[in-house]
Amino acid sequence: MNPDTAIASMTEAAMQHIESPQDLRACLPLMRELRPHLKEEVDFVERVSRMRADGYRLLAAMDHGQAVALAGYRLQENLIYGRFLYVDDLVVADSRRGERWGARLLHALDAAARDSGCARLVLDTGLGNALAQRFYFRAGLLTSAIRFSKSLETPAS
Repeated sequence: MNPDTAIASMTEAAMQHIESPQDLRACLPLMRELRPHLKEEVDFVERVSRMRADGYRLLAAMDHGQAVALAGYRLQENLIYGRFLYVDDLVVADSRRGERWGARLLHALDAAARDSGCARLVLDTGLGNALAQRFYFRAGLLTSAIRFSKSLETPAS
């Protein structure tokens, strides 16, 4: 079963994939709560379009036609995990936190991962993001690695 079928079969009728540029633009203010560096609608739409070539999907939890939570994800495979679902982005509108929207998204992603034959669901969060870490622990996610990174941007002269 593919991820769309798994998510469509969820009892959460409020879940939908965001596909059109218009719908992406409508989701940008919510995505900015997680990714404030995303300023321009055109850049956001183009970036998501490029990411889709690598399988990126944006799933929205909808309430009365409005996205109240978003999860960007992709199916991947590597030598560490085998086949897995990677969550790039997970955000709930600040005004809607505590209403279980994030848990609903994780539940839908878990089902999509299982139905796609994935061995794991994986996500990263900042070391200083204690609220998100508490949420992930409550949702059954455990820490299993520390990611190291290095900026490759050239400093301005």
